[in-house]
Amino acid sequence: MESILIASLLLLMISTAPFSTQSLHLHLYAPDQIFDVLNYHAVGDGWTDDTQAFRDAWESTCNSSSVTPTMRIPSGFTFLLKYLTFKGPCKSNNLLVEINGIIVGPRNLSEWECRGDCEGLIVFNNVEGLSIFGSGMIDGQGSIWWECRKQQRNACERAPATLVIRDSTNVQLEGLSFVNSPRMHVKIEESTMIYASNLTITAPDESPNTDGIHIQDSQNVSIRDSHIGTGDDCISIGTGSSYINISTIACGPGHGISIGSLGRGGEDAKVEHIHVENVVFIRTSNGARIKTWQGGKGYARNIVFEKIYSISVDRPIIIDQYYCNGEKHCLNQTSAVNVSNVTYQNIFGTSSKEVAVKFACSETVACSNISMDDILISSSNGVGETSSYCLNAKGTKGEVFPMVPCLENE
Repeated sequence: MESILIASLLLLMISTAPFSTQSLHLHLYAPDQIFDVLNYHAVGDGWTDDTQAFRDAWESTCNSSSVTPTMRIPSGFTFLLKYLTFKGPCKSNNLLVEINGIIVGPRNLSEWECRGDCEGLIVFNNVEGLSIFGSGMIDGQGSIWWECRKQQRNACERAPATLVIRDSTNVQLEGLSFVNSPRMHVKIEESTMIYASNLTITAPDESPNTDGIHIQDSQNVSIRDSHIGTGDDCISIGTGSSYINISTIACGPGHGISIGSLGRGGEDAKVEHIHVENVVFIRTSNGARIKTWQGGKGYARNIVFEKIYSISVDRPIIIDQYYCNGEKHCLNQTSAVNVSNVTYQNIFGTSSKEVAVKFACSETVACSNISMDDILISSSNGVGETSSYCLNAKGTKGEVFPMVPCLENE
């Protein structure tokens, strides 16, 4: 019965979601020059190192004077890569990278050729005007990294992401599947005008730090129409990020959609204008979450969570300004990231824990201007009622259940 409910919710979300013109953008161009990796001596048997072939195909694509040069990774092949950076700037600002085959990372740690400091399996750096699309899959072969980290080996603490978009502008990512990343699956960093849609991102729920999509120091990012289930946040938003729109996402398993963590080591965090809507959380540990470390400064403000459905989520709504990430010695500190202007509306579903709404705000820097309306979160086990927890949170509420006594009635 629950699976039918989830399927119905997803169909409703997709059918009622606003039509995205960005998703059409990458199909408006017909490639006028194709650079197929097979023509650059890629083997595609899943065991032969095809890194150099991909590098050569990118160089030809990037240096092409045609209007829409296309690097093609064809279907029916599995390509092994070892830490590859596609660098710009390029001559065209309408580059296409068509991925229909399977790309895999090395199966052994010794085969990674980045000496323990890997940014990503594939990195796009300093590119303007790029569409990465197709029906293909990128498998990060992350299990070897997860096991290494469980053994607390320092060499594995900086495990790579699978795909990194860095210092780039006007990039579209559509249609691909990502599985089993060593760390974050997709990382967007120091970039602007990034549009990601129709992605499938999966990893086991016990895989460490395998965020689906992580955004850092980036602006004007849109993520929509995707299913993400990993061992960490489905989507995480780090400092320096603003004007982020997240819509029509199925999240689970994982830790929810998180703003943060922010403020670690006294960081001056700046996050604002975040809009999250049309999300289904399925048995995640958190739903709509803001998390900050003690001792930080700066702000997280102008944030909206709306039209959200939770299914057996541990903490559907949470602000945690005492985030410690399991560390043993997190000292109490007076400074904190200022959390303000946060709106929760049209949020329904069930909580697997009694406390469904938790606002644990700094005792010295209150969470201010919190607004809640049309909230109904009941117990997933059908026994007992849900409750809330409040510490130094201020704001207003309309129709809200469970009751949140620290907020004033509108």
